[in-house]
Amino acid sequence: MSVLLETKEVSKSYGSYQVLRDISIVISEGEFISVVGPNGAGKTTLVNVLTGLAPPSSGSVLFKGSDVSYFGPVQLAKMGMARAFQLVHVFPELTVGETIAVAALSKSERNWNLWRSARSFNDVEDRVKDVARIFGLQRKLHTIAGQLSQGEKKLLDVASAFALKPDVILLDEPTSGVSTADKHGIMRTLIAAAREAGIGALIQVEHDMDLVSEYSDRVVAIFGGKILADKPPNEFFADPHLIETVVGKAPGSQTCW
Repeated sequence: MSVLLETKEVSKSYGSYQVLRDISIVISEGEFISVVGPNGAGKTTLVNVLTGLAPPSSGSVLFKGSDVSYFGPVQLAKMGMARAFQLVHVFPELTVGETIAVAALSKSERNWNLWRSARSFNDVEDRVKDVARIFGLQRKLHTIAGQLSQGEKKLLDVASAFALKPDVILLDEPTSGVSTADKHGIMRTLIAAAREAGIGALIQVEHDMDLVSEYSDRVVAIFGGKILADKPPNEFFADPHLIETVVGKAPGSQTCW
């Protein structure tokens, strides 16, 4: 498997406060990585560094073999990195189709004419329909985004990231705010969509240990700004001390925190 994304001894400080310390991770094509850890461990800061929102204080970030440590999110998106946030970022007055079209157009060379009707661009219209189909939103193309359920809004937010045709997608708690009954459905949709769309790797920050256990290829645990563990799920969840340290609860207690 080829390496898509890598950090080499990445640290991040804000003034005298060091959030990340010598983080080294290698993410290869075909992997689904879950980043876990208690609140304040540095998970979101790591994702911000990976996606160009916060440059590292030291160390380097490599994307598809190129040093992108100080690239911004727009430049990284053009290279093939996309991010979906914990809080849904949809335009409530746009339809589902228009929301996906905005993302698809921003990837093209025609983003200078963003608000022109997407219908005049056959390739963009086809992309919108295809992404909507992958996420089960094809019957909602003309629905105003603000009228969707929370679960559908989550899917639309991720669908917009997929419309960028990325190699890597970073997901910040993709099931937060969604009912327990809908969480597994969303995860299955995400993984199936990634396979169909040819996404190289998925990286998620996730608090729900049941989801982490069932869907991850690897679990990267961060504690105190350092990597505490980088293991397959069966090895990670077989270590009671590790689980208690990361989750903050004794083994056998509720796994969603």
